[in-house]
Amino acid sequence: MRPLRRPDAVLFDLDGTLADTAPDLAYALNETLRHFGHPPLPFQAIRPVVSHGGIALIRLGFGMEPDDPGFEERRAHLLQVYQDNLCRETRLFEGMPEVLDELERRQIRWGIVTNKPSWLTEPLVQALGLAERTPAIVSGDTCPERKPHPMPLLHACRLLAIDPGHCWYLGDAGRDMQAARAAGAVPVGATFGYIYPDDPVEGWDSDRNIDRPAQLIDLIARSAVP
Repeated sequence: MRPLRRPDAVLFDLDGTLADTAPDLAYALNETLRHFGHPPLPFQAIRPVVSHGGIALIRLGFGMEPDDPGFEERRAHLLQVYQDNLCRETRLFEGMPEVLDELERRQIRWGIVTNKPSWLTEPLVQALGLAERTPAIVSGDTCPERKPHPMPLLHACRLLAIDPGHCWYLGDAGRDMQAARAAGAVPVGATFGYIYPDDPVEGWDSDRNIDRPAQLIDLIARSAVP
């Protein structure tokens, strides 16, 4: 396996990669289930689904599809509960604060590329204390296209003033790897994230996988200096 080129920048997916948002999204789904007269689901049933957003959560909780009557009412309720409890238990994954500190120490720029809408991304990133640390925060509605389209990653690279080929993208879903590959960036899989049953790690088109955040720095330390 050939060594990777040392990155000039690292971009992160948000949910399930940079931040452990599952507890608050699970809370929002279970509050929505209670509101509509359904029993709550166990956390471990919800965790693998949260990276796929409100549609996937309503599908999981209610067994409904987007064109079913009442689907949008439930989704709107879930998003409102989530917005009201955005950083109730959400934290950066263990080891991730040290990763960001080390990237900055090495003068490797970093940013966030997520499919989460900006009205949720921006207050969450602010609450996590990250908003002032990077100029590249790209949400699901920042560009006309979302991942797996490469446009959001290319936009983030422009904000950081770097060549996409000199960037790594860390994510916990196959669509993240597709987006990175299409943008010309290096796709790195975060297997500690929210692995959707229909999107197994074995099917990801990643160059490397890591099972804890600290391994990202190990990977950078072993990479080839350009």
